[in-house]
Amino acid sequence: MTYRVLALDLDGTLLTRQHQIVPAVCDAIHALRERVEVILVTGRHHTTAQPYYRQLGLQTPIICCNGTYVYDYGRQMVVEADAIPAQAAAQFIALAQAKSHELSLVIYVTEAMVYAQRQPAQYIASLKDWAETCPADYRPKIIAVPSLEQSLAHNIQVWKFVVEGETEKIRAFADQTWIHAHFSAEQSWSNRMDFSWQGNSKGRRLLSLLTARHYSPAELVAIGDNDNDISMIRLAGFGVAMANANDTVKSCADCITPQTNEGRGVLDIIETYF
Repeated sequence: MTYRVLALDLDGTLLTRQHQIVPAVCDAIHALRERVEVILVTGRHHTTAQPYYRQLGLQTPIICCNGTYVYDYGRQMVVEADAIPAQAAAQFIALAQAKSHELSLVIYVTEAMVYAQRQPAQYIASLKDWAETCPADYRPKIIAVPSLEQSLAHNIQVWKFVVEGETEKIRAFADQTWIHAHFSAEQSWSNRMDFSWQGNSKGRRLLSLLTARHYSPAELVAIGDNDNDISMIRLAGFGVAMANANDTVKSCADCITPQTNEGRGVLDIIETYF
């Protein structure tokens, strides 16, 4: 089979724990992009994915927030999206901040990520430190606000929520009837879960993009490491799980990389199948 598209997750797949791309992997993608469509498919906001997009020299659209939207950096615009309706977003915030749950929230909105000053998620500190290393002209906006509810009034789109807290509390929150009926919930880290509007997934949005660009899923290699990557791994003609992926992800894949994201991981797949 000739594969014509490579879909790559970022965190835990293309990026190391230090949020860097292994130089040999970067070089291989630079060479590959001349004859294969390389598409980033990430849970990140487009502003926090942009430094890596630029590093790789890509020109393809990027799929962000677990399939919530497609962003075109060249035109600096969203080209396809299913955002969370404002009323549903407000109800979600109220439920998550109830005393019975007491969860930390980060909201991915139109051009920024916002969080409550009084209860910041733990990963925000490291994310802000990383953002400060980015060039000023495309530095991600990570904003502390006194009220998450009030922040909704100043943004056109709500892309997704990141919920952080004790695992049991997050699961109890996700299992509520209203949440389950209106949101797609996917584990993104050991103590974090992403919530996007019902029906959104990496696989669904990737299929739409492939169709628009006249590719078949059979021509696709997709590589990921976490639960939010399962839908695109299953979609692909050749689905790959990283060696550092959990067992659930590995069980859905056609292949497991010999090395993790800290080593040759993605590189071995590029050299073998492209």
